[in-house]
Amino acid sequence: MEDSQVGCTLGFDVTEPAELVLQIAAATPVTEKFETDRPVEIVELPDRQHYLRAPVGLLRVTYEATAAPSGGPGPVTEVDRIVALRPSRYCPSDRLGGFASKEFGALGDATTTVRAIADWVFEHLTYQPGSSGPTTDAIDTLLTGAGVCRDYAHLVATLCRAIDIPARVAAVYAPGLYPMDFHLVVETALDGRWRVWDATRLAPRPTLIRIATGRDAADTALATTISGMLTMPELQIIAVAGDDLPFDDHTALVSLS
Repeated sequence: MEDSQVGCTLGFDVTEPAELVLQIAAATPVTEKFETDRPVEIVELPDRQHYLRAPVGLLRVTYEATAAPSGGPGPVTEVDRIVALRPSRYCPSDRLGGFASKEFGALGDATTTVRAIADWVFEHLTYQPGSSGPTTDAIDTLLTGAGVCRDYAHLVATLCRAIDIPARVAAVYAPGLYPMDFHLVVETALDGRWRVWDATRLAPRPTLIRIATGRDAADTALATTISGMLTMPELQIIAVAGDDLPFDDHTALVSLS
């Protein structure tokens, strides 16, 4: 499969000198270019994060990359497994144990159970932009029955953790997604490997390009303001597959590179 073309343009209106951290770079790019339209301090941090110190005024950040789509399944370390079983800010799995056990606790092996959870979330939620906000967690989503990709991912991850299946989220570029945006999906530990699930079913998983990985959206935010004041009035994302988009029935075992 040919490399995908991915990238984004972020436009910031900085009203007070600001420090911010961006997570927009592909995790394993083949080629990439990171530019700003004004001279600013940029420092690459671990896990492909970028620290910027932005002066007052308008600032545009452009990222372009070619990246290989999903590769071999990633191994699950013991530390990864432990972290992926803990409750987190948007995935309060300790509060959904009873519900998850009743609905999914008797399905047998973990792979069958995860498939059932992803199917249930797809069938019971309505994809509705504007129905959730920055404080919405998985329980809110379960009660309202609506959300966007981050809400779908949080609910799948929460239900998995609630019945002792390690789960984490991954921010990705998603060729085929419409409307185009940054996308959030779930990875679960199955037989010692990370497998990816998308309960929205809005993009084929084999073309997804990893950006960031974490417990929930708090760990994978595309932009985090550390100090100062700014807004982001401009956001454009590009994600184009190198070949034709593959068919995905969202039941096969797929891994992100």
